[in-house]
Amino acid sequence: MSKKMFKSESKKLLNLMIHSIYTNKDIFLRELISNASDAIDKLVFTSLTDKSFKVNKKSLAINISFDKDKNTITISDNGIGMNEKELDDNLGTIAKSGSEAFKESLDKGSKNIDIIGQFGVGFYSAFMVADKIEVRTKKIDSDKAYLWKSSGEDGYSVEECDKDTNGTEITLFIKKDTEEVKYSEYLDENKLKELIKKYSDYIRYPIIINNETINTMIPLWKKNKKDVTEEEYTNFYMDRFNDYEKPLKVITSSVEGDATYKALMFIPKKAPFDYYSKDYEKGLALYSSGVLIMDKCSELLPDYFSFVKGIVDSEDVPLNLSRETLQKSYSVRVIAKSIESKIKKELEDMLKNDKETYKEFFKVFGSNLKYGVYDNFGANKDKLKDLLMFYSSTNKDLITLDEYVKKMPEDQENIYYASGESIEKIDSMPQIDILKDKKYDCLYLTDYVDEFALTAISEYSGKKFINALSNNFDLSSKEEKDTLEKENNDSKEMLDEMKNIIGDVSEVKFTNKLKDHAVCLESSGDISIEMEKVFKAMGNMPINANKVLEINKDHKIVDKLKETYKSNKEEFNKLTKILYTEAAIVAGVNITNPTEISDLIIDVIAK
Repeated sequence: MSKKMFKSESKKLLNLMIHSIYTNKDIFLRELISNASDAIDKLVFTSLTDKSFKVNKKSLAINISFDKDKNTITISDNGIGMNEKELDDNLGTIAKSGSEAFKESLDKGSKNIDIIGQFGVGFYSAFMVADKIEVRTKKIDSDKAYLWKSSGEDGYSVEECDKDTNGTEITLFIKKDTEEVKYSEYLDENKLKELIKKYSDYIRYPIIINNETINTMIPLWKKNKKDVTEEEYTNFYMDRFNDYEKPLKVITSSVEGDATYKALMFIPKKAPFDYYSKDYEKGLALYSSGVLIMDKCSELLPDYFSFVKGIVDSEDVPLNLSRETLQKSYSVRVIAKSIESKIKKELEDMLKNDKETYKEFFKVFGSNLKYGVYDNFGANKDKLKDLLMFYSSTNKDLITLDEYVKKMPEDQENIYYASGESIEKIDSMPQIDILKDKKYDCLYLTDYVDEFALTAISEYSGKKFINALSNNFDLSSKEEKDTLEKENNDSKEMLDEMKNIIGDVSEVKFTNKLKDHAVCLESSGDISIEMEKVFKAMGNMPINANKVLEINKDHKIVDKLKETYKSNKEEFNKLTKILYTEAAIVAGVNITNPTEISDLIIDVIAK
């Protein structure tokens, strides 16, 4: 027996394999199990083309054992095995894959065989946890068995050995514990089972520890949907995603074409506790041929569908050398696009055919869709706008924009909305009364992102969105507008003086839209009063709305204002501040001088 050096710039490359390519030590078991599965696959396929090989498919399995006294883990299979040359080529040359070579040797009609290995580096991940590895192997058609030994970067040796059965047996001599890493945890049966369930649960052959089969073998998403019960889907979801409630919706997808994949996805009933925090990670679990590659692949879900949980299994996604991360590629984009379309269609079908369930969904995750409309300068608004729902003042329930437009009276030109802290507060706003009189519906927006979403959409079905709490909301006739304009012009000097006294408004004017109410506070321009509140709550740079104080021209307070403006400027000053405060309170604007205003009110009442 002679010592051999690795055939690829050994020391440097192997050091890179162990210390740089792999970031997670746990995956060593995944890689060795995948190699064992490939070896069995090769045996099965070879037996189909060479009838001299007799294979009992029921006996095919991967066995894992451990010995705490000897500090070893052994992974063995009864697959095709290797002869001396294959052993030397495959394990003596880093980054040479026997599985890939096997696939390339097949005729074109058979190249769809599902072999996991691609790069030939997975075996070397075992050196992350082992300081020595021994491989005993015997090829199916050979009388000789061979032993490969290596302690890592200093090379390897190959010699004949005894082995009664075909297949490969890999023994890892586990490293001693350090302060940083407790390697001995891999000698614990529960830890090994945990890694098998996490990474290799859907390997197609039994993975056995102490005569117990650990893996599920057949993924639920690869079964025909008609053969899977609702209970099976529910149990899978609750167990896999740690939810105590069954999912609101199950979505299955099987696609062949530019990118072939199977997907099993779920819409939860409730948002996870950290869903709206920066700690939440979106993404679908990514499998390649039933082997877990990434627990949460964010590239497969757009942000606005981040609530979806599930699994995607595809052989077409290009992985990096360690099979821990994706490479950017056309296939990934195609799969992500297809998944997005599938989720959208399922939501549209739910909205159309099961509206009550959709409303249940929307109350939990609707903010996400609305944010998707607003985000990225409204790039996705056309995809999502028909999925949005808002509270209707006439229906007293959530409705879609399409439903709003379809029930508009013939004389209504625009879609009206109003924002506030609650349905009750919006409904009591002075400006809403005129819409009620006209029997025009108004969308009540109580979510912080609502108004931003409608602003991004701008119009729907040719109808513009008009804020009923803004300065440009006006249902007056031309004659009424002319009369109001004259009233404002005649009182311009007094109204300008009120503006100067208040200081926090861009304009004070008379209005004819308040019915029995005296005043209201509105906004002009693109930033509404509610938007200002959102910006302030987010802690951004102060972005203020241009506030407009509107006074009911037909209210008796107008006569009082005109009288005191001419006769008692001090009293006029007090009335102005009190009126502004009343309007600000109704609009939900913070009052910075409550004590002063309280004293003024008491003073006026006492007279």
